[in-house]
Amino acid sequence: MLNSSIPRQKLDSNILKNVPFFSTLTSEAIYEVERAIVKKRYAKDQVILFEEDTASYMYLVYSGKVRVVQLNDEGREHIITFHKKNDFFGEMALLDGKTSPATVIAHEEAVIGLLSKYDFEQHLLSQEEIRSKIVELLCTRLRDSWAMIRILSFDNAEQRVIAVLDRMHELYGVEDDRGRIINVKLTHQQIANYASVTRETVTRVLNRLEKDAVIQVLEGKNILLTKMFYERAKTAG
Repeated sequence: MLNSSIPRQKLDSNILKNVPFFSTLTSEAIYEVERAIVKKRYAKDQVILFEEDTASYMYLVYSGKVRVVQLNDEGREHIITFHKKNDFFGEMALLDGKTSPATVIAHEEAVIGLLSKYDFEQHLLSQEEIRSKIVELLCTRLRDSWAMIRILSFDNAEQRVIAVLDRMHELYGVEDDRGRIINVKLTHQQIANYASVTRETVTRVLNRLEKDAVIQVLEGKNILLTKMFYERAKTAG
C-alpha cells in the first residue's frame, strides 16, 4: 500500500500559485509554505484523512483525484464532491477548529500535500489581504454546497442522475466535437452514492440515457454527454 512521504526535490509544482490566498504571497513566503507542506503518495481507495483528522490539516492535490465522502454506520459512502489536480480543501476546518463531516479518499493514485493548522495560521492569518481572499473562497464553497442541495432536491431518480452528470461536467468537462466528456471515472455505485439512489437505479437510468443517445459510455468508462444531454438537463431542471 502506498503512503510515503515524497522528497521535496522530486516534486516541483506551482500549485500554491493557483490557491487564491497563497497567490498574494511573495516568492520567499511561498517557499516557506512549500517547506511546511508534507507531501505523500496514496494508492487508489486509500483514506487520506478521516473525519476526525480534518480539523488539523488542509490538503492540496498535486496529482490524481480524491473524493470527499460521508460514511454511514455500515461503511457505505455518500459522495459529497471530488477534487482534482491543483484543487485544495480543508481551510474552513482550520479556521473554526471543527472537523468537516466527511472523509477524504484517493479516487485514483494521488500525491497529496498536507498543511497543518499551525503552519496555516503562521503563514496566512496574519495578513489582511489573505483574510479577504479566504472570505471569497468561503463564498465559493457555499455555492458548492448549494449545488449538492439542488441534486438532492429532485424527487425523480433520472433527474438526480442527470443533475450529478451535469455537476460533473461543470467540474471536469472536456470539450469534444460530439459534446463534452466527463474526465473522471465513476462507477455506477459512486454515482448512486452522489445522487442518493440505488446502484440498480443508476444502471437503469444510464442505460436508458445511452439508448436515447443522451450519453455515451466510452472506452475506459468515461461518459460523453452528447449535445442532446443539455436539452434533457434543461427539461430535468
